[in-house]
Amino acid sequence: MTDAAQAKAATLMEALPYLQRYAGRTFVVKYGGHAMGDEDAATAFARDVVLLKQVGIDPVVVHGGGPQIGAMLERLGHESEFIDGLRVTDATTAEIAEMVLSGGINKAIVARIQQEGGKAVGLSGKDGRLVQARKLERTRRDPDSAIEQVIDLGFVGEPETIDTAIIATARDAGMIPVIAPVAAGADGKTYNINADTMAGAIAGALGAARLLLLTDVAGVQDKSGTLIPELSADDIARLTEDGTISGGMIPKLETCVSAVEAGCEAAVVLDGRVQHAMLLEFFTETGVGTLVRAER
Repeated sequence: MTDAAQAKAATLMEALPYLQRYAGRTFVVKYGGHAMGDEDAATAFARDVVLLKQVGIDPVVVHGGGPQIGAMLERLGHESEFIDGLRVTDATTAEIAEMVLSGGINKAIVARIQQEGGKAVGLSGKDGRLVQARKLERTRRDPDSAIEQVIDLGFVGEPETIDTAIIATARDAGMIPVIAPVAAGADGKTYNINADTMAGAIAGALGAARLLLLTDVAGVQDKSGTLIPELSADDIARLTEDGTISGGMIPKLETCVSAVEAGCEAAVVLDGRVQHAMLLEFFTETGVGTLVRAER
């Protein structure tokens, strides 16, 4: 037997206890960024999702699409306004966002999963009342007066309630749900929701074994650039205070903490640019991302 064959067998044996541990459990995966735009990475992602389903794990995919929405708005000549880095979503922008997210992106992911041998179904938060949204409220402090001001982002929302019945129906039918981050509010209006936030809320509601946030960086790093393999909520608060955690990583980790506090077993921030990152995280002893638990 060749060394390569022996190595494959050793890898399978290393994965065995993890396959046993996670059989029948749910993984919620937030998919976006570089991995979505690169053909090879997108194909590898689809294969990984199909493999998870094949070995008895129930993956739920929640996808983003900010760059694609921006590109479509530009093509249609509709200018975007940003406040503190957040896109103001007027009625036209909300309509275009739903078209891009629930249409082209969602169906492309479904098609790719099915091309790799899986059985997927495209959904949004509107389907089966999966998610009811509420308008997102943000404030900022005026630098001159120090008075807190309410920021109106238009039709930007956040999950208010989650009903996972349609996900259970898809799971029982052997299908992989692929969910666009769009939902209706109690007022009947359509709201665009941050994909990380949507994935975290769904993972908490499902009591998922894992929430995976695929990003364009190698997990959470310390000030020397070394990957931090595991964090608790207290660790995150401390490292945010001293500046180790900053920028866009802050809201991602807030999502992780919210998910584990809501019932998700653990959340992982990992590099979606690395092919098969999910498999390396789940089925190897060391993993490749930063694991977040409520307590350590």
